Amino acid sequence: MKRLFNEFKKGITIENPTFGLVLGLCPTLAVSTTVVNAIGMGIAATFVLLGSNIFISSLRNFIPGRIRIPCYIVIIATFVTINEMVMKAYFPALNRSLGIFVPLIVVNCIVLGRAEAFACKRPVLDAIFDALGMGVGFTIALIIIAAIRESLGNGTILGIPLVKGFEPATMMILAPGALLTIGILIGIINFAHIQQKTRREITKERFDGR
Repeated sequence: MKRLFNEFKKGITIENPTFGLVLGLCPTLAVSTTVVNAIGMGIAATFVLLGSNIFISSLRNFIPGRIRIPCYIVIIATFVTINEMVMKAYFPALNRSLGIFVPLIVVNCIVLGRAEAFACKRPVLDAIFDALGMGVGFTIALIIIAAIRESLGNGTILGIPLVKGFEPATMMILAPGALLTIGILIGIINFAHIQQKTRREITKERFDGR
């Protein structure tokens, strides 16, 4: 159970798709203008990750190596199509807001990367926890970025005004604002990791010195 928990946790922490592996930046830049969009894209990507990982892991011994990538794309496209149809039926406004980036999940580096690097080599249960961890990690990253951009760029969170008389910085809801936000967040996270590693080394040296 601890091994499965570690597979889940790594997608949120050290192998976070956005802050750790720096993957899937195109949808991150495009849809993180509002928290609602971020939640919608995060759930959609998690659904596709989970479904594709399960099927690819289940069929890993039957898919010929030479055509594995086309097979992965067909499986992923199936779940993307299901996802898009559900969104169009029950969440049409969100589907319009996310636009082309829902069908583009088919070629998202996160989904294809987990299929090639993990699901095709590991048992189904491992693949499930890997998909959930990566999906949750991606969703959390999107929400954090979107919360910063929406609050500074629109003066709202989930469409609710924060401060009366606040003058929004329009740049924050444009591409430069997204790049700036992601860059600063990655820098802060990397600095925290370096500090944590340094503290561990100091603690180890003190312990060894005794």
